[in-house]
Amino acid sequence: MAQKAVEKQTDKKVAKKDTKKLGFFKKAIKFLRECKGEIKKISWPTAKQTTKNFGVVLAVIVIVGLFIFALDQGLYALLNLVMQTSAT
Repeated sequence: MAQKAVEKQTDKKVAKKDTKKLGFFKKAIKFLRECKGEIKKISWPTAKQTTKNFGVVLAVIVIVGLFIFALDQGLYALLNLVMQTSAT
């Protein structure tokens, strides 16, 4: 039992030394390889899905833009009404 604990500690020390031995460029290359592997796992949308999503986003932008425009015009008219009332 004591031997197993010693072996585990030794294994941990060796693992730490292995990661410390890696230089900057080796770490960067390892990171880029892992990124490449993760990118392969991504399920990319089809062109049809992308077009549909683009249309939805564009429609929402137009609707929100019109709402903000209407709100701005209404508040401006209200402010104009208040300013004219206070001037007389």
